[in-house]
Amino acid sequence: IRESATLTRDVLEQHFNDLKGTLKKLLDERLMSLLQEVDAIEQESIKPLDECQKLIEHGVSTADDLLREGESAIHGDVGQQNEKLCSFTKKALHIQLDSLPEVPSLVDVPCLSAQLDDCLLTILKNQIFRHGTVASRPPVQLEEFVEKPGGILVRWCKVDDDFIPQDYRLQYRKSTASHFEDVYVGSETEFIVLHIDPNVDYQFRVCARGDGRQEWSPWSVPQIGRTTLVPHEWTAGLEGYSLSSRRNIALRNDSQSCGVLYSKAPTYFCGQTLTFRQVLSGIETVGQPDRRDSLGVCVEQQNGYDSLQRDKAVCISTNGAVFVNGKEMTNQLPAVTSGSTVTFDMEVVQLGSSSNEGGNFKLRVTISSNNREVVFDWVLDQCCVSLYFGCSFSYPGWKVLVF
Repeated sequence: IRESATLTRDVLEQHFNDLKGTLKKLLDERLMSLLQEVDAIEQESIKPLDECQKLIEHGVSTADDLLREGESAIHGDVGQQNEKLCSFTKKALHIQLDSLPEVPSLVDVPCLSAQLDDCLLTILKNQIFRHGTVASRPPVQLEEFVEKPGGILVRWCKVDDDFIPQDYRLQYRKSTASHFEDVYVGSETEFIVLHIDPNVDYQFRVCARGDGRQEWSPWSVPQIGRTTLVPHEWTAGLEGYSLSSRRNIALRNDSQSCGVLYSKAPTYFCGQTLTFRQVLSGIETVGQPDRRDSLGVCVEQQNGYDSLQRDKAVCISTNGAVFVNGKEMTNQLPAVTSGSTVTFDMEVVQLGSSSNEGGNFKLRVTISSNNREVVFDWVLDQCCVSLYFGCSFSYPGWKVLVF
């Protein structure tokens, strides 16, 4: 409680300090704009009045000079009087002392004033008093972490009955990192986070956005998740297939060589879910299908085959046919296409004490594809709880992600 309260105080103080700075900056900018507007109106309006004043002052000065010259002519010597009076008369005839420039009427002269609406303060006051809330409990919380090979399945749930979520936002970070990063935004309440290093702690948090709202809710309490399972990887170096940097995506290239691409190790354990997902490889459709194409699991790697449709393997072909130990079942699933997801789930079916002593060993297998599934028992002659996975494609363009 104390930690979250301290963090909340820091967030509130920082937010309102930022608002103060931004508001002051906006007010200063608006004030400067209005002052510049006053300056522009003043300069534009005062210019003709200044010119008029200069003309009037010039006329008054000229008349004053002429008046002094007339007085001098009257009071001068008799010999110079006629000459000065003549000069005075000529100047008086050329100077128009009875005309003035047109002066604007008082109503036409601008009179500046500031129009300030006090309702802005009322609006700001109402908005500020409603700005921000303090939530004692986030509306969504993390619910469960499920270990996956090289990943973690994160589940969350809504804990506020009055909250109607539109979207969820999941973030994570390594325990040694300083910043969270988005890993999922959407309407689902679970997500598999891949590219997780095994035996490393990660922090997760989730928030939600209410229906019709733009802002996100407060974050859930951060929780730590980890996986102890190493990631699934394809075997590198097989001609005909190109792998991603993490070796969890295999692309069938245009090589003429064909064969089965196996996992690097038997990393699939009974009780887990193995998922294959077809992804686009730069084109809008996957490769051309072939009846030998297959995705599945097997007891051991066996080179020399061009398909998993063999003994000690269960698989699904790209046309949806299911094969058990090389034999096709009567049940069929939808065809595998671009974006298809195929999952394998297996659990051990005990056959008595002999099951762990070399006798018959039975696994209950569930294969799902496009919301349909088949369930059957796979009988083996040896105990086997960790399996290899594999794929085989005859034509280029197929791209498979495994997790």
